[in-house]
Amino acid sequence: MKKTPEQQNLLEQLRQVADGLGQTLAPFCEVVLHDLLEPEHAILAIHNNLSGRSVGAPATELGLARAADPDFAQVIANYPNTFADGRLAKSTSIGIKDSQGQYVAALCMNVDLTVFRSLNSLLTQFGAVNTAAGVSETLEPAGADAIRARIDQFAARLATTPRALKADERKALMRELKESGLSDVRRAMEIVAAYLNVSRATVYNDAR
Repeated sequence: MKKTPEQQNLLEQLRQVADGLGQTLAPFCEVVLHDLLEPEHAILAIHNNLSGRSVGAPATELGLARAADPDFAQVIANYPNTFADGRLAKSTSIGIKDSQGQYVAALCMNVDLTVFRSLNSLLTQFGAVNTAAGVSETLEPAGADAIRARIDQFAARLATTPRALKADERKALMRELKESGLSDVRRAMEIVAAYLNVSRATVYNDAR
């Protein structure tokens, strides 16, 4: 099918988009650019090839349906899919129209869920704790939560967040911590510095 200059330009620009997405989402996401004006040889580009298809391969059923119906949904996101070898995938298909409202292309992304599901199982196992042991411990110094809670209260009174406190506000905070005795907690300056996202030197200076 002969394409208009506009349609040719759309396809060329989408080649660049597909290339950029492919590089960014490698290696777990296949990015495929389909030419819906030539559905029998639809695939123009394929990056991170997970499906075993090649350039020039025909459009999928979804691509054919979109090519035949300008009212077909333009974005279908995160729908379940399956690769030819049975691997589960999560797919997103984005249809691109020209100025006349005709579908010209589809940009599709297919994520291989196999690796992520295996990783999720490993992380779940690794993160499991033995609550039946009846032991509960914290590696933080006593009083750390009290310091953070007082900092949160101080920042709330000023309608701001701990990390957004200005120099004069931090000085006032340090005076308040000293008056309450919380500055005497072991490693108090380190705790404050970490919570405010500033250096310990800054905290010591504010405490003067």
